[in-house]
Amino acid sequence: MDKNKIKLGIAPIAWTNDDMPDLGAENTFEQCVSEMALAGFVGCEVGNKYPKDVATLKKALELRGLSIANQWFSSFVLTKPMEEVEKEFIAQCNFLKAMGAKTIGASEQSYSIQGQMNTPVFDNKYVMNDGEWEKFAKGMNRLGEIANSMGINLVFHHHMGTVVQTAEEVDRMMEMTDSDKFTLLFDSGHLAYCGQDYLAVLKKHADRVKHVHLKDIRPEVVAKVKSQKLSFLQGVREGAFTVPGDGCIDFAPIFEILEKSGYQGWMIVEAEQDPAKANPLEYAIKARKYIAQTAKL
Repeated sequence: MDKNKIKLGIAPIAWTNDDMPDLGAENTFEQCVSEMALAGFVGCEVGNKYPKDVATLKKALELRGLSIANQWFSSFVLTKPMEEVEKEFIAQCNFLKAMGAKTIGASEQSYSIQGQMNTPVFDNKYVMNDGEWEKFAKGMNRLGEIANSMGINLVFHHHMGTVVQTAEEVDRMMEMTDSDKFTLLFDSGHLAYCGQDYLAVLKKHADRVKHVHLKDIRPEVVAKVKSQKLSFLQGVREGAFTVPGDGCIDFAPIFEILEKSGYQGWMIVEAEQDPAKANPLEYAIKARKYIAQTAKL
């Protein structure tokens, strides 16, 4: 892939987990960003231990040659007043703009079970009806319009346990949204987790993919999550996710499709694990080496 078109980053979730703060509670923000830079990455997403003050965060990142690529946004288009969603969305876009970031990653959290510790992730996923699909698409187009007006790109993060999880749901979402306002965050790990053809999804929507998460899975752990009716969070604790090169996904075809589509922008290693079991620096280095070998980046 063209090194001039791609920036490589890593998510802080390997060091400290936003949904389960006890995972990585011992790891400081300074350790996290220092080790990101040490492993050879140039950017990151925003974690729960990051300073909220723009000047403080900028200084810490600039010292290490890092920049902010994206930040997760929990949207509740289906269940909150749109005015409330818009207000929160604008505030986060303003923060990202101040940090020099160009991307905000939304995930619809209405009816989500991803954060429920005891809800089986394979058995209890909410499925939208036609009316909800219409409301969802309209709301996402509106958020995309707001983001565009602020110089920010809205990318949507399909995710296990949410209303947009499967390939079919991704397809319907993309069909119902405006390509000028709404783009896709492609995440190989979440599609592989629920048994979907992630390469087919990428090929189909490559022209609207504007952000990439490089996430791998351990299939034996995913099988355990399914057979033992574990939750998404329990799966994380068990080690369902890992970095590229450590699981079952071959990323070479993913890189090839992205290159052929002319992809430009960030690719972010994202693999939430228990840092006590998977040393974050060790796994960050492992991922960086694999990407260098496989994508020539």
